[in-house]
Amino acid sequence: MTKMQINGSETNTTRLFHLDLPREAVERFTTQAGTGEWPLKYGLGASHLRPAFVDVVDLADLGEMPLTRYLTEAHGVQASDLRPNAAQIDGLRGHVIILPSPAFDGQSQELTIATPLRWIGTFAEDRPTPRNTRLRAASATGQGGGTAPLNAPDDQGRLLKLILAVLALIFLATLVFFIR
Repeated sequence: MTKMQINGSETNTTRLFHLDLPREAVERFTTQAGTGEWPLKYGLGASHLRPAFVDVVDLADLGEMPLTRYLTEAHGVQASDLRPNAAQIDGLRGHVIILPSPAFDGQSQELTIATPLRWIGTFAEDRPTPRNTRLRAASATGQGGGTAPLNAPDDQGRLLKLILAVLALIFLATLVFFIR
């Protein structure tokens, strides 16, 4: 058994597990039943697992594409993280389970990985870098020729006055209606 700690605040991390089951048993193991039974969750020893983020891959479906390339292209795993174990990863047969950070639902938990699962590795994902976060438009820097910025407290006061005026008109109209 392998134990690992999941930090609930982790991001940009992908875990890879090999699933040692015959093809006909894979769907039953990896699919959450309507009753809540989920052998995959039990096999991981996970307290929280989000089905939408569980990627079950039949390696035969990848054809000529190596698993390392799939991890890089589909999950954004850094190629440099995969390089040291590329031969082992690309040599896997059968099915694998790929779990990105969101699969654990932001919950800290300890996994106890049991048969038929075998942990292969934990890999960093590429982090997108913003192209340019500076705003360049003149209006964004306060140099545009538009109207003056709105002042929130003044706007709230105007809105309150408008609401009170409308209520006063409704009250007067109702009063006039009943006096007749």
